[in-house]
Amino acid sequence: MCDYINALSKEQTFIRFQGEQVTTEYETEYLQKQLKKIEEKKAVMLLATVDEKIVGICGIDLKDKIEKHIGSLGISVALEYRGKGIGKQLLGQAIDLAKNHLDCVRILELSVFATNCLAIKLYEKFGFKEYGRLPEGVARQDKYEDHVFMYLKLK
Repeated sequence: MCDYINALSKEQTFIRFQGEQVTTEYETEYLQKQLKKIEEKKAVMLLATVDEKIVGICGIDLKDKIEKHIGSLGISVALEYRGKGIGKQLLGQAIDLAKNHLDCVRILELSVFATNCLAIKLYEKFGFKEYGRLPEGVARQDKYEDHVFMYLKLK
């Protein structure tokens, strides 16, 4: 997973990492926490692979306390595999998995760079709706862009 995340970060694509590189120790700690959340039915995670190489990741993590019914969704696809339907498959399967394995989930939320038009169209196809926008809320490649917030009501 380190290689995958570091390649996306280096690309400075539409993800939180913008050039930073993660270490094996960082990734190991993150995965241990994720596995615990999955066991507790507080998260789901899918990996898309080609020839044992990770080419896409989609995860949903439940929030806690008064927001424990809300799942935060994140998704990414490697550059050379974009536009091949992998994101669509990951998103659809992650939503189904959340419905079937996260008992409390009622709403999914996500945030997306406003200039990531392909992702926004994909989310809209699945029924996500924009509920807010923070002007200049994200910095990418030395520019500020709007940060769009979307949700999907499951129940």
